[in-house]
Amino acid sequence: MGSGRAPAAALRAARWLLPLAVPACCVVWMLLAFAPPTPPALAVRRREGSQVSGWRIVGTMPGHEDIVHASPRPPERQETIDTAPAPPESRAAADTSPPPPPERELIVDASPPPPPKLDEITGASSPPPNHQARIGIPPSPPPPQVARQERQSRAATRAAVADRCAGRYIYVQELPNRFNTDLLRGCRSLSEWTDMCKHVANAGMGPRLTRTGGVLPPTGWYDTNQFTLEVVFHNRMRQYVCLTADASRAAAVYVPYYAGLDVGRHLWGFSNDVRDALAEDLVEWLRSTPAWAAHGGRDHFLVGGRIAWDFRRQDGGEWGSRLLLLPEARNMTALVLESGGPWHVGDVGVPYPTYFHPSRAAEVASWQRTVRRARRPWLFAFAGARRAGEGGTLRDTVIDQCARSRRCGLLQCGRGRRNDCYAPGNVMRHLKSATFCLQPPGDSYTRRSAFDAMLAGCVPVFFHPGSAYTQYRWHLPGDHARYSVFVPGDSVRNGTVRVEDVLRRFGRAEVTAMRERVVRMIPGIVYRDPRTPAGGFRDAFDIAVDGMIDRVGRIKRGLPPWEHEDDQRRWNGYFSSQ
Repeated sequence: MGSGRAPAAALRAARWLLPLAVPACCVVWMLLAFAPPTPPALAVRRREGSQVSGWRIVGTMPGHEDIVHASPRPPERQETIDTAPAPPESRAAADTSPPPPPERELIVDASPPPPPKLDEITGASSPPPNHQARIGIPPSPPPPQVARQERQSRAATRAAVADRCAGRYIYVQELPNRFNTDLLRGCRSLSEWTDMCKHVANAGMGPRLTRTGGVLPPTGWYDTNQFTLEVVFHNRMRQYVCLTADASRAAAVYVPYYAGLDVGRHLWGFSNDVRDALAEDLVEWLRSTPAWAAHGGRDHFLVGGRIAWDFRRQDGGEWGSRLLLLPEARNMTALVLESGGPWHVGDVGVPYPTYFHPSRAAEVASWQRTVRRARRPWLFAFAGARRAGEGGTLRDTVIDQCARSRRCGLLQCGRGRRNDCYAPGNVMRHLKSATFCLQPPGDSYTRRSAFDAMLAGCVPVFFHPGSAYTQYRWHLPGDHARYSVFVPGDSVRNGTVRVEDVLRRFGRAEVTAMRERVVRMIPGIVYRDPRTPAGGFRDAFDIAVDGMIDRVGRIKRGLPPWEHEDDQRRWNGYFSSQ
């Protein structure tokens, strides 16, 4: 009984389930037939991690930023990655996931495909891109984005450098060694009384100052000779950032001839032919160069580390050379310690070298703080020697007035006296102790002491416009009353004016303002250490080069070398009366 009852139950169940089997098979068949294909990236991810299941991965998931999209790719564009939005039916599922970050998409070309051409629509000869892919002809993709950015960055860097130097290139005319380095090798013959070998050391700065009794900082200070500017300038030019090997691109051409060292060795005991020999050799050599032929030397300049009169020997004279009187040199510009006056437009005065050659802006700022805080017990001071010859000179009168005043500090130099004037630390200590420093003319209008005084934060007192105002037009302010005091020398010499009376009229606020102006001028009147590539401030060299470039530009345009001549003409009477 029991065994017969079981088959009967199975038959009854089969009669009920058999009508349902056929529809179920149809449903399964339809699901398999119409299901969308599995995306390749999803299939790979499915195989790699079984914990990710189903079709829930549609957008970017944390930790899987390389899965850009879960929608199927169009088979005809498999050479690019689609960055278009998902179709509507899959976007609903994607709303629960954050969109993929654009910067992490593996985009080769984000631009849309070009519209089909007419011949492609009509089936003309050119095969469509998908056909090219099928027949094995790879498309030519553009450069990768990273490489394109690198090229753009390099181009921007080159453009920035080009813009920085545009119109500022300097071409250094290479000269035979006899015009410069041979003079340094023969340094023992450069001066009859001074050991110039130690002064041309350290790129022309001379020996380093280490024992100054705490007056000067331990770095940046050297025992610099006033006649080594040519060496300092040449070495600074080697660090100039806008040098060019193409003379046609240059705004100016620098000629590194050590004119001052050359003539200085022949000032005593030599004939004029010997004094002129190397200068005449130089201009003949320059005439043969292509750079000279371009503008006839009007864009050339040289540096003479002496006053202009040492290079302008008149007929019948026995002092100096005739360098600046040579026809070729008249086309050039000479940067000298003192120009020949308002009528010699080919000379330009530049500052004397001082003892201070900072390598960093921080050294300049530290020294400026020192001179601002300096205690100055004297109203005015003078450091120097009387001039040999007849008495009654302006310098003698100034020294006498200083000696008779309790408010003046006098440091006399000369034969039979101590060497205090030749110790840089002692000189700077003396100048730092005064509010005003007297600068009467000596052998010529200018003095190195004027720049030493300003370096010490001491307001200079001039007695002739040729001592500063008509000389250093690139480096000193045009409004001379802002940083100096002018006392006509004739009034002092004839006794109608006492220097102390003039200086006592200035109030404390006026003195403070003038001193602050002098302190702020310090970076532009010192020459940076020529061995360092960058200092973070504009020094006397930078100002001279910029002035020279502007001057050559005016000459090339047919303009006068100086832009403001009217302001200088007011001093002409002082020169014509000498």
